[in-house]
Amino acid sequence: MDIPWAFLLFVLAAPVFGDNASGKARSCSDVRQFYNGKGFSLSGVPQTEISGEHLRICPQGYTCCTSEMEEELANMGRREVEGLVKEAGRSLQASLNGQYKSFDNHFLDLLNRSDTHLQESFRATYGALYSQNARVFQDLYGELRRYYRGSSVNLEEALNEFWARLLERLFKASNPQYAMGDEYLECVAKQTETLRPFGDAPRDLKLKATRAFVAARSFVQGLVVSGEVVRKVSQVPLSAECTRAIMKLLYCPHCRGMGSTKPCSNYCRNVMKGCLANQADLDTEWKNLVDAMLQVAERFNGQTSVDTVILTLPVRISEAILTMQENVEVFTSKVFQACGNPRVAGTGSSAAEDTRKRGKTPVEDRSSAATGARLEKLVSDVTAKLRDMQQYWVQLPTALCSERVAADPANEEKCWNGMTRGSYLPEVMGDGLASQINNPEVEIDITKPDMTIRQQIMQLKIMTNRLKNAFNGNDVDFQDTSDDVSGSGSGMCTDEVCARGPRIIVPNTDRPKLYAYPPENKKVVKGTGSQIHPCIALLLLSLATLLLRR
Repeated sequence: MDIPWAFLLFVLAAPVFGDNASGKARSCSDVRQFYNGKGFSLSGVPQTEISGEHLRICPQGYTCCTSEMEEELANMGRREVEGLVKEAGRSLQASLNGQYKSFDNHFLDLLNRSDTHLQESFRATYGALYSQNARVFQDLYGELRRYYRGSSVNLEEALNEFWARLLERLFKASNPQYAMGDEYLECVAKQTETLRPFGDAPRDLKLKATRAFVAARSFVQGLVVSGEVVRKVSQVPLSAECTRAIMKLLYCPHCRGMGSTKPCSNYCRNVMKGCLANQADLDTEWKNLVDAMLQVAERFNGQTSVDTVILTLPVRISEAILTMQENVEVFTSKVFQACGNPRVAGTGSSAAEDTRKRGKTPVEDRSSAATGARLEKLVSDVTAKLRDMQQYWVQLPTALCSERVAADPANEEKCWNGMTRGSYLPEVMGDGLASQINNPEVEIDITKPDMTIRQQIMQLKIMTNRLKNAFNGNDVDFQDTSDDVSGSGSGMCTDEVCARGPRIIVPNTDRPKLYAYPPENKKVVKGTGSQIHPCIALLLLSLATLLLRR
């Protein structure tokens, strides 16, 4: 009876000493080579295995690691994983940045082309009437640009002001024999709503322009905010408990003489889900933002699309001018009744009369069809990329546990499980902070969420509400950036480069003091795994480069 018990004790004790089943101390040459290859000094590194009672993270069997080595490798593991998270974030930012630049350039190009077309066609059609009043049209396009760039311009008021100024200039030009002061012209402008000298053009343009510009501005703002959220969240440091878990996952196998053994896949996912639990809480609001942006993108198609509205501005304004000129006698009579007869100043041919003799009407920009096709392509591209990134935050742990880091699921019995080479039995945790209460690998206090990430969740909610308002055609209140471009930085910024474009400032959400994560209940509960989403391919490409350096 003594022999079986002795044999059983030997079998149970064997894993404690790694792969060294003999009593002879094993050489640490592989560990020394690995450690030195990471840039550390070999001073104090054992030549052969030593007793591991001094270890605070790795299993305390025979080991080739000292306390100093364990600490150095733990810090290095933290830096490497933080680097992988930042690298994945930069890949997503690059995608958002590319879409931002494409749409921004397109929208600004539309405005510039429309402005140029109006100048050229109105100069040919209206001659002196346009030249003498060109500032009115220039100011309109200036206000439209300022609105798009995020300034606190009330678009409805800007359009009303344009029509009022245009009416004053046209009425005065149509009646050059009268002397009209500012007060009289103000009275003329007040007759716009009742007499409707421009027909339905002001109301129609206000409705379509508001919908188009609100959608355009909100959409590019959504791209900016999403990029800013990715940048800030990707820079959140990992906790001390996460650092310990990463050390145990990645480098304790080396200390145990199993450097060639990769971590079990589910083991790696539990560690990463615990380390990135706060980040995963972005998932709901991130998806809501993407859904809202996809809805707004639908506004870019059809007769009220932004390209159609902007490029047809010259034609719509010209038609309104001609409507006013055709009914100028009736309008003048009614104005005189309402405002009184102005003082006669002299006689002469009016610029408006000269325009009527020309008999021309500006034609629509003929390149609008090609522009519409370009916009459709942009919308198609951004729609596909937005859908791909919907699962980003909950798929990030899986992306970090790629086959370059973790063992293939087919080798689950020959992988590192945190103690030795063998199967990993605990179930994979769910996503998010609340799901980590029983995470067997990372100790987390779920009552103390990371405040930087909570602030970014709030930014996502705010932006989503703005996009929903934009989808419904309602103007949204953005921060005025006309006098300040410092802010907290554009979401299109990477670590080295910031994209140029609309001066849009994202509200300052600097990270406050972080809380420590004390131990919590360690019971194991069942969780739900995640299937790899197509968007992870993009992340893996960037992660592979960093991992090859290991």
